[in-house]
Amino acid sequence: MRPPTALRHIARRSPRRQQQGSVVLFFLLFLTALLSFGAFAINVAHVDVVRNEMQNAADAAALAGAGALLGSAAGPTWTSGQTAALGAIGLNASDGQVLSSGTVQTGYWNLSGTPSALQAQTITPGPYDVPAVQVTVDRANGVNGGPVAMVLGKLLNLLSVPIGATAVAVVAAPGTIGAGGLFPVALDQCIFDQYWNSSTNQPRLDPSTGQPYEFQITNGYAYGSSDDGSDCSAGQWTSFLVNADNVPTIRDLMANGNPSPLSIGDSIWIEPGAKTTLYSSVPVGTTVVIPVATQISAKTYVTIVAFAAFHIDASVGGSGKYIQGHFVSDYQIPSSASGNGPNYGAYVAPRLAL
Repeated sequence: MRPPTALRHIARRSPRRQQQGSVVLFFLLFLTALLSFGAFAINVAHVDVVRNEMQNAADAAALAGAGALLGSAAGPTWTSGQTAALGAIGLNASDGQVLSSGTVQTGYWNLSGTPSALQAQTITPGPYDVPAVQVTVDRANGVNGGPVAMVLGKLLNLLSVPIGATAVAVVAAPGTIGAGGLFPVALDQCIFDQYWNSSTNQPRLDPSTGQPYEFQITNGYAYGSSDDGSDCSAGQWTSFLVNADNVPTIRDLMANGNPSPLSIGDSIWIEPGAKTTLYSSVPVGTTVVIPVATQISAKTYVTIVAFAAFHIDASVGGSGKYIQGHFVSDYQIPSSASGNGPNYGAYVAPRLAL
């Protein structure tokens, strides 16, 4: 028996409807995948922006903390560094959320990378252990507004993600001093063995005064002997890179500093004697940065091994011909400086180590 006409008609249209349903289903699946891919791309960019904001906040706070470590003759002011870093965190925002908290640690950071983590304040610092502030800032549950919300997070089954950033800033001794940053006197490294406490990176104190030892330089004075048995020269005038044994050159260098940058490893010329008329031009009452050499010998080139901070207390001409002063610690070099070197009291402006 043949089926009714209506039923035959429906049977003929059914495959086409199935095709239309398949197209709709494919479109919905494609749209879901497209939206998921778009959400993923948007969120990757968004997370990257937020992560950069968090890193900038950690960097700024660490630098602020490191900048507050200096200024005390007793050594790094750890509490001041921590307070400054915590205060700086609140000056930053992430994804529109003002940051209110972070973890701040202070201690010593080894510039050579051994060890590669922050060390305790109580260690005896070595030549490349420098004061540091470490700051960690997080967006997590209950911290700084919580994790960062994801755009169309339900499609990715990821509503939010925690984000954090860590920075370490240090105050370190320089390896290079820019043009104009040096005073034209070189010191023998052996003088530091007598008047500088390398275990605390501080000047040794005179028991009779409770202040750093005073000593005289540039006039041929010798303070004991070097390790090789030679005299320990307290220092002498230098014309830096050029061989120029004359008063006008040294006077110009006192006023304007080194004409070009100088680094550890460079050789500088040592003047043959003290120039009496120079002492009236010495800037008394100021702290200067001077190169340090392993041994000061007149009429020769010597190699720079470090840079030191020296405070000038007096300048005497005539038959005496000497500059009197003392070592200082925690002196931030006002001119351009960079690199890493042994610590003799002069520091580069705070910079990021991590």
